Amino acid sequence: MNETRRLVVVGNGMAATRLVQELRRRSGTREWSMTVVGDERQNAYNRVLLSNVLSGATPIDALRLTPVDIDDVDIRLGVTVTSIDRARQLVVTSAGVIPYDVLVLATGSTAVVPPITGLVTPEGGLRPGAAVFRTLDDCKRIIALAEHARTAIVLGGGLLGLEAARGLAGRGLVVDLVHNAPHLMERQLDSTAGNVLSRTIRGLGVRVHTNATTLAMTGTDAITGVQLDDGRALDADLVVIACGVRPNVALARECGLVVERGIVVDDTLRTSDGDIYAIGECAQHEGEVYGLVAPAWEQATVLAELLSDASAPIRYTGSRLVTRLKAAGVELAAMGDVSPANSDCDDDTEVLQFVDAARGTYKKVVVRHGRVSGAILLGDVSTVGTVTQLFDRSALAPHDRLALLFDGGRSAEAQTPARIPDRATICRCNGVTKGAITECWFDGARSTDDVATRTRATTGCGTCRDTVDGIIDWLAASAAAEKC
Repeated sequence: MNETRRLVVVGNGMAATRLVQELRRRSGTREWSMTVVGDERQNAYNRVLLSNVLSGATPIDALRLTPVDIDDVDIRLGVTVTSIDRARQLVVTSAGVIPYDVLVLATGSTAVVPPITGLVTPEGGLRPGAAVFRTLDDCKRIIALAEHARTAIVLGGGLLGLEAARGLAGRGLVVDLVHNAPHLMERQLDSTAGNVLSRTIRGLGVRVHTNATTLAMTGTDAITGVQLDDGRALDADLVVIACGVRPNVALARECGLVVERGIVVDDTLRTSDGDIYAIGECAQHEGEVYGLVAPAWEQATVLAELLSDASAPIRYTGSRLVTRLKAAGVELAAMGDVSPANSDCDDDTEVLQFVDAARGTYKKVVVRHGRVSGAILLGDVSTVGTVTQLFDRSALAPHDRLALLFDGGRSAEAQTPARIPDRATICRCNGVTKGAITECWFDGARSTDDVATRTRATTGCGTCRDTVDGIIDWLAASAAAEKC
């Protein structure tokens, strides 16, 4: 009989929870004695949906991830790991020492607090009137401050900053969004898309200031606004910091692991120490640090398979990212490399582009060697399913390239569940196909919540829920028709 091994996971976020769930599904607790250490005091939750909570669209209770049976897993909440003793294989925490045979670092990332005059107290905390937007506690703090505020400033025009600004505007606040780059979401969008997005955001009640650097906070007892580098002063009752995140690598660096931007891992997610692994936002694979949930869950699944069977041929080879903006009134999907302009086209590269700024529409698809290598779909995302599938599978693009930009009235027909192939991925966050959903339905999962429980579809960013609903309704209607 195999001896039970001691697995310690540092971090209790989405990557850690998925790893534990996958391990329990494969081997239960026969092979592993699992301990999870998290510095937050609440149970694991879906961080992706925090912007929905901020806007008031989603209740906090809906964020809770599928619970892990505490009889099987020792979950220690509100406990800080202070150091790792690699020689004796010990995790030293604020509540005692935990021995391990295998250690997994899933420490995630922390919010970047820029060095702005007057933002932090001498003790290092944020001054009254300011908040970062990263954790559930941060979200609760912002909501509490917003209840007594009329105006707000959001610093940062990336994905999180836009979601925060739209959420606060939805609560009735007058919002200014300040971004120091030439256009919004500069990491995912080109300048034209960024400008169209700015126009859309302004139309939703958010005042956008790009190419604007914040020099200082104003106010004496509490922050009352910001001073910009062009001399302007913006007043606000609340300032939200959404200036990006930084991988949380302090523990790894202090115990001597190889760290660059993130904790360096190989294709098995192993660090420079053979008994220590890293997954999620703290991990760096082939030079890439991923900040989205889908790669973290892919890494967790790969590692669970390898820990269950060391001889398994599975490896993590990187992730293909699709970014979706979750803000009411804005439809946006961006994927891959969208840097080429029409003037950069050659025999191997095609750039398909359409702009209708007045209607908030921008579409760009980059085709290299006959395959979709990048895309931006803003405003009208009727072809997002087709484009995403081609991008994910690196499949050949259709000869009719315009079908990548315009559906020509075909989108409703193409998205009819009967015409969606079983191999099509419906939930990208969890890699759930239409075939898997159909199989669950025939196995008794007759509602979207039932399917979510079995497959995890819709439990990531939630943008696939309408499609899952449609598939289930179609299956039910088909079964009823057969009985007639």
